[in-house]
Order: sequence, then structure tokens, then C-alpha cells
Amino acid sequence: MTDARPFALAAGVAGGADRPYRPPMITFYDNAFSPFARKVWLALELEGLPYTAVDGLLLDNRDALAAVNGRVEVPAIVHDGLVVVGSADIVAYLERIAPAPRLLPTDTAAWVHARAWERCADTAIDPVLINLSYWTWAERDDRMPEGMLAAAQRDLDLVYAALERDLGDRDFVSGDAISIADVALFPHLTATKAFGVGYDVARFPRVHAWLKRLRAHPVFARDLERVKRFLAEFVSGNAHERKKIFWRGDRIEWVLANGFHRWFDHEIASDRVLWPGFGVPGPRGSRGVPGVDTLRR
Repeated sequence: MTDARPFALAAGVAGGADRPYRPPMITFYDNAFSPFARKVWLALELEGLPYTAVDGLLLDNRDALAAVNGRVEVPAIVHDGLVVVGSADIVAYLERIAPAPRLLPTDTAAWVHARAWERCADTAIDPVLINLSYWTWAERDDRMPEGMLAAAQRDLDLVYAALERDLGDRDFVSGDAISIADVALFPHLTATKAFGVGYDVARFPRVHAWLKRLRAHPVFARDLERVKRFLAEFVSGNAHERKKIFWRGDRIEWVLANGFHRWFDHEIASDRVLWPGFGVPGPRGSRGVPGVDTLRR
């Protein structure tokens, strides 16, 4: 964490000689297995913002999460009476209240490029990897549908090739500094080898060097450590849902587009599916957000 004073100034928090600056604390609905929550965690750490993290996907926290996000998804934050949901919106909000560093580039072309890679991570890469992951953590007695792993490798090779092209002689995806592109991609692409769809180092040396560079950064290294700790507890415990799979648009689209509709139909018929709730925005600037004081850390 960084000194709170710059944040307090940016957020317009008053103070004085006898009243130290105390920035409003962010309540962060997190989960170390969610790549979207990890994106927000990385942003909070890189921008040095004060927060309290709670595991929003703990079964005991489900009602509290639903009170702030009707879709019952992480990440979400509550800050100074405001509720922000969805990783892209949360990062954009953090950019408004944090003085530095900026994860959304100021250069227009770099901003467009970084946001395009964030969108790719969120809507193209995530469906591929999450659909492979079910056989590594969920309680299942079936096998992965034939052809799913090959379809995933085919699509991810397109991602690796595009990243290799864009990295060029740069240290990071969209320029010389870490941006939202790196932050959004990192949680996904550090999982590919474990899911059997890693990249060929000889074919994609720039991708390899870039990921190695991020892994050496202290914040990104801490992210990997906390994921490792979480998984060690997750697979041996029963505090999270492991029998039913939470489905939403892009993940379903990838399954159907690649011909796995019969498998998906069987998932529904077997009652192994959870659907998101119907999420509508809460009132503007609402105070006293329900559920925050009942959370298990």
C-alpha cells in the first residue's frame, strides 16, 4: 500500500494538522480464482488504494454479494456509498479516484489498443479457459468432451500470435509501461499451461519474455502466490460451490459455436448449471449498502 495522502487529495477528502487524511476504505468482493477479480486486485495493488477484501464466492457470503450485485458475480466494490460491478467498470472507476499510476493510457491510440486487449481477455480468452477448467476443480464424474481441448488450443494460438506481433520491441503489450492490457491478460495466460493449452516458447519468444517480466514484478508475483494458497484450500474444502457451474453469455457462446451443444444440454438436464441473477443498477450514490457488515473475510 502507498501513503494515503495522495489518494485523499485525489478523492477530495478534507483533513488538517490535527485531523490526518483518512481515505474512504474500499470493500472489495474478491475471489482469488476469478480472473476478473484478480484483474481488480492487481489494479488496486498497482494503484496503491486502500481496501478490505472479502471472498464474495464463499457460500456464507452469497446473500451479501447478491445485495450489491444482483448477478451474484465477483468482482464488485463498495466505496464511499457507491457500488461498482464488473471488472472493466471497476478499473475505470479506480482510474478516476487514484492519482497514479494510470492503467488506461493517456495516448488515444494506446488507450484503444489496451482496451481492445482487455476486451479480448474478458470475452474471448476467458470462455476458452474457464470451460477447460471444470475438470480441474469441479466435482464431476465425466470427461471433457472430445475435441474441446483442440478447439481451445486453436483459438489460443491466435491470441499468442497476435500478442507476439504487438509486443514487438516493447516491454509491455500496449507501450513501455504496464497497462490494463497486461493486467487483464496475466490472470488468464498464466493458467494456460496448467489447462494443457500453453504456448510454444520457440514460436512465441516475446510472449514468453513478457510473461516472465510480469512474473518478476512484486505485485504480479504476489497475485500468483495468493492464487496458489487459495487453490490449496479450495480443492480440499467445501466452503465454495463445486458441484454446479456458473454460466453466462460468452462462455455459452464458445461452447455452442464449437459444437458442444449436446454436452451443454446434458449439463442443464443434469441440474449442474447456475444462472446469474437479473442485475439492474442500484440507486445513484446510495448509502448504507446492505450486506457489507455481515461478510466473512
